[in-house]
Amino acid sequence: MKKSIFRGVGTALITPFKEGTIDYQALEKIIEMQISAGISALIVGGTTAEIATLSDEERYSLYAFCKEKCAKRTKIIFGTGTNDTGAAVRHTMMAEKIGCDGVLLVTPYYNKGTEEGVFRHYSEILSVTSLPAILYNVPSRTGVNLGLGLLSRLMENEKVVGIKEASDSADRLVAISAYGKVLPLYAGNDSQIYTCLSLGGEGVISVISNLLPKETMEIARLFDEGKREDALKLQQKLLPLIKALFLETNPAPIKWAMQEVGLCSGELRLPLYFPRESTVNALQAELRALGLI
Repeated sequence: MKKSIFRGVGTALITPFKEGTIDYQALEKIIEMQISAGISALIVGGTTAEIATLSDEERYSLYAFCKEKCAKRTKIIFGTGTNDTGAAVRHTMMAEKIGCDGVLLVTPYYNKGTEEGVFRHYSEILSVTSLPAILYNVPSRTGVNLGLGLLSRLMENEKVVGIKEASDSADRLVAISAYGKVLPLYAGNDSQIYTCLSLGGEGVISVISNLLPKETMEIARLFDEGKREDALKLQQKLLPLIKALFLETNPAPIKWAMQEVGLCSGELRLPLYFPRESTVNALQAELRALGLI
């Protein structure tokens, strides 16, 4: 297998806001909580970070702040992908300049490039960096599914060292796991942590670990220690909250939950908005069930 950037749990960090700007005080508190829990990696500037509504200046400041606060205590990965190849190249070059352990590259969304176009998109990004890259497939958001044929071509690039698979297809997860020793696999859905590990995957890039880093890490730890039944039971225990966290578009529910336990405000940037009352009620019920409130 290509050497993976991390094994276990990588938290797809939220970006806390306060009165319209990044709340770095809250972010530092969240980072310290993550590192204290022994998190395997922090993913900065991904979907959960609301990166689509951050300016380039905010993006690079976010990279630099998180890099400084992590201080080599955990792996750090910057989300640099976008649907504009030139912008993704620029973000990736800046990520390497600031310093990180790797980049996360989402499939180019909205444009709906052809297979050859998407291949060349990734090739251009990878050509400007020495950093290892994790590809990110999330068709529910992008409208693009990274075909297995294209994936096979991209895997030939030595800098491609993983894929975050966030489709809802169990068949596809199994199909990608067949690449086995060639391509490290990360679950992109918290509901599939145990499944991914059982298929020989490396772990998860997680949303729920923003709130419960220790518990999410425990699933991976128990699995790796051979305590598979205990790992499965913990996955099942967290499943109702995981489902509640995705009743609406991420990161609205996770931010609301983090506000409820005092980690940050639930502030979002439009077009995202605060969760509906029914979602809030479901979240409150699951937080109470876990003794978090």
